[in-house]
Amino acid sequence: MALPAKKQFKFWGLAAVVFAVVMWALGNVLLPFILGAAIAYMIDPIADRLEAWGMSRTGATATITIAALLVFLLLLLVVVPTLIYQLIDLINVLPQLVRDARAFAVEHIPSLFEQDTRIHKAVSTLGETLQSRAMELLQTALGSAVSLLNIVVLLVIVPVVAVYLLLDWDRMIARIDELLPRDHQPVIRHIASEIDKVMHSFIHGMGTVCLILGSYYAVALMLVGLNFGLAVGFIAGLVTFIPYLGALIGGALAIGLALFQFWGDWVSIGLVAGIFVIGQIVEGNFLTPKLVGDSVGLHPVWLLLALSVFGALFGFVGMLVAVPVAAALGVIARFLTEQYLNSRLYQGQGHRDAGAE
Repeated sequence: MALPAKKQFKFWGLAAVVFAVVMWALGNVLLPFILGAAIAYMIDPIADRLEAWGMSRTGATATITIAALLVFLLLLLVVVPTLIYQLIDLINVLPQLVRDARAFAVEHIPSLFEQDTRIHKAVSTLGETLQSRAMELLQTALGSAVSLLNIVVLLVIVPVVAVYLLLDWDRMIARIDELLPRDHQPVIRHIASEIDKVMHSFIHGMGTVCLILGSYYAVALMLVGLNFGLAVGFIAGLVTFIPYLGALIGGALAIGLALFQFWGDWVSIGLVAGIFVIGQIVEGNFLTPKLVGDSVGLHPVWLLLALSVFGALFGFVGMLVAVPVAAALGVIARFLTEQYLNSRLYQGQGHRDAGAE
């Protein structure tokens, strides 16, 4: 005899509450394991392909691990030092940029510095607020989990977790499938399959888009001659998965740096702005439709809402799980909508009687 629907609802509701409480209480502890699971999930199709070519699961995992280590060492020796130096130089040069901006404002907008004016008071208040927030952010960063020790632990644990999960991924999925409730197994399998398709399409597609755009921005900005072009391209590409935010942050940073570096050379400033305009046109009309596709079904507003809510509730870990959870909720919402459209609640008894005739 199947468990009544009311009791099932209570059970799964309680399970969801327990999951949310665990995420909230153990977010920082679970971070390496969530990252490791995400990496194993993304690499699993490659391991499956290698298995189809005749490799064992252990051999496929070892091959992927060695290739990842080689790529990591290459990046560590070639790209990372330059990126770190540029980021450090960018942080060091920011005070000078602020002083130059102040001198420019004094010369061209003197009303900003006239005492007892509304503009001056607003600018002063904004400056004091930013300064206080910056000090709070610095103190939090120095005293929080973002310490050198935790970063080292993260770099050690995440790859180990990813390798072990990748090795046992198929067995874990098979075991979870065995534990599904028998009455609901077909429906759960169907929903899980749809969620898997959405997540693979979004994660792999957006990962490729981020890599392409980040490389394009970095190379193009360096060719134009913009200082810190590699760092700006890295930042813009990193946050491209958040709609419009990558172009907004990267474009504002690049154009701001270009204004100070190329002031008076409007051609160079226009080239920097044009790089981001072209990037957005290519991303919106070619990269995202081709690599991500419309079938993903994650509206930018829905994605931003998920990132905001999960980030506020669970911190950085919440932002990591926001995209897959949003994808899962989107699939479930579409499934429930389909069930509703086929139900008597929507169609009514009159429609059912007419269909029977």
